[in-house]
Formats: sequence, structure tokens, C-alpha cells
Amino acid sequence: MNPVSAAQSSHRLRRVIVLRHGQTDHNAKGIWQGQLDAALSAKGHAQALAAAAALVRFAPARVVASDLVRAAATGADVARACGIPLSLDARWREIHAGQWQGLTNEEVRARFPEERARHDRGEDFPRGVDGESISDVAKRVREALHDLVGSMAPGETVVVATHGVAGRAIVAELLELPQDVAWQRLAGMSNCHWAEVVEGGNGWRLAAWNASA
Repeated sequence: MNPVSAAQSSHRLRRVIVLRHGQTDHNAKGIWQGQLDAALSAKGHAQALAAAAALVRFAPARVVASDLVRAAATGADVARACGIPLSLDARWREIHAGQWQGLTNEEVRARFPEERARHDRGEDFPRGVDGESISDVAKRVREALHDLVGSMAPGETVVVATHGVAGRAIVAELLELPQDVAWQRLAGMSNCHWAEVVEGGNGWRLAAWNASA
């Protein structure tokens, strides 16, 4: 049985909000960040504050976040707005994009045309030659989800402040969707947009995708 598909222990539904971080200067310039540790831009910080104010209505009990500063800062804004604790975990990090990191989309297409085409098709391979595959990302977020869901109380809502590729992988794992299907069917999540995944009697269901303040 999938470890993140625990049976509902009461009529009170658990909820996971998967939140992408606010914009960075790299995002604005179309640069592949991967696990480069870029800070939020002024616009990104404003986005995080707006998302934090909107997420208060879910009454989350805690925030867990990637330890990369853009996600950690976004998570910290949510935690402050809601008056709840924040914890950091490297397993929520973005995909490591290897040699693509620091390059623009145009530079990646020029230098790695075959690999970029495989990426666009949603194929499973190490990004940037020596980076991670989607399977690698799915494995580590699955482990983090196992620990998170196992610790959630009935009716609890948790915000996961993470990244674009990692966020889609997290949602796919909760929904028990194959990662390639999620890649093909779920559009990319915009900065400081979120997915809402709610536990039901037959597993987890997607209640919202790419929602925003």
C-alpha cells in the first residue's frame, strides 16, 4: 500500500497545501535554478505575504519547507501570518538540474537540445546530465510525505512550501498518479500559487490546482 494513502482515522479531513515559493530574479530572467540558492526578489516577497494572508483561512497547524532560501522565506511568511511553527527539510528541495543550473531556457535549448526535448516530453532522465531525474525527486518527496502524513492529526492542515517541479511531484505522490501522467496533465505551478489536496474516504483528492491570492 502507498505509505501516503493512510486510511481516514475520523470524519475530520486532513489537508495538505503545496505552495510554490515567490518569484526570484532568476525566475524573472528565465534562468534554471534547480538547487541554486536564490533569494526572493522584492516582488517575490510581496507575493509570499499575499499568499500568507490568503492561507490563513485554512487555519494550518504548521508549515514545512524546503531549506533553500526562496522556499524557506516563503514558508516563514506563512508561518508568521498564521502564528504557527516552521520546520525545514532538504527533502522538499527543487530538482537538481545539474549543468542546466544557472543557464537560461534559451541556453539550455542551444547546449542540450536532445535533453531539453526529452524534458518537454516528460521523460524520466537526469536533468543537466549529472542532475536528478523526476524519479529521484519523487523518491525523496515520497519519504518526506511518509513522515509528514504519518504525523498529521485528524483534521490537520499543513502547508508545504516548496518548488515547481518538486511541488508537482508531491501532489502526484499524494494522488497516487504516475509522475509522467502528472507531468503531462498538470500545468506548471506559478510563483506563490498552490495546490490543495484533501484526504477522503478513498484516498487523497485534488481540491484546487494553481490557486492564488
